[in-house]
Amino acid sequence: MPKPDKKFQAGGIEASIFENEIQQNGKTLKIMKVAFQKRFKGKDGWKTTYSLDTNDIPKAILVLSEAYKYLVLNPETADSINPGNNAEAE
Repeated sequence: MPKPDKKFQAGGIEASIFENEIQQNGKTLKIMKVAFQKRFKGKDGWKTTYSLDTNDIPKAILVLSEAYKYLVLNPETADSINPGNNAEAE
């Protein structure tokens, strides 16, 4: 599994940022994607889920907001958020 470029975590809630490449109009573009998960320890060890309890929602909002802020404010990632609007993609 590839290592994320950046990870934000609050308790067991995680938002991880990955760089992906796509093909668009014959060009290879780099775009950023956010993977979201909740990790918890069950009786059989660590588990992953994508469902949230009521108390998880504020943590999810926090980590997703931080991920969004990182993507938008970081000059290295800002152009890769929406490659269709990127001048290089034309």
